[in-house]
Parts: sequence; structure tokens; C-alpha cells
Amino acid sequence: MAVPKQKQSKSRSRKRRSHQSLKVAGLVKCTHCNKEKKAHVVCPYCGFYKEKEVINTLLKLEKKKK
Repeated sequence: MAVPKQKQSKSRSRKRRSHQSLKVAGLVKCTHCNKEKKAHVVCPYCGFYKEKEVINTLLKLEKKKK
């Protein structure tokens, strides 16, 4: 069975793990309301995706008020 001859240094193992860090999700401007939103996702502010209304946000607001 293979056994390492020496202990790996902290810097060597940390260099290997440096690529495992989390990255910030890309944000883009909504074409309809110009607010920042996640890419490839329906805009949470206006409900549009690819210049089409997918979610009617006004109806949702009215239901919450009741």
C-alpha cells in the first residue's frame, strides 16, 4: 500500500484547493425595467423574460394586500 514519505505542507494543499472557492453569480440588466437580475432568470421586479411577460407581478401584489 502506498504511504507518503513526508507530510504535505499547508501551502501546497491550500494551493490545490484554491480553485474550489465560490464565485459570484453574473448579474445582467433587465431589458424591460433596467434593474439588475440573475442571468437566464425571470426578472423578480417586472416579471419579464426575453421581452415577454411571464409573471403578472401586479396580480401578485393585489393578492398579498388581501
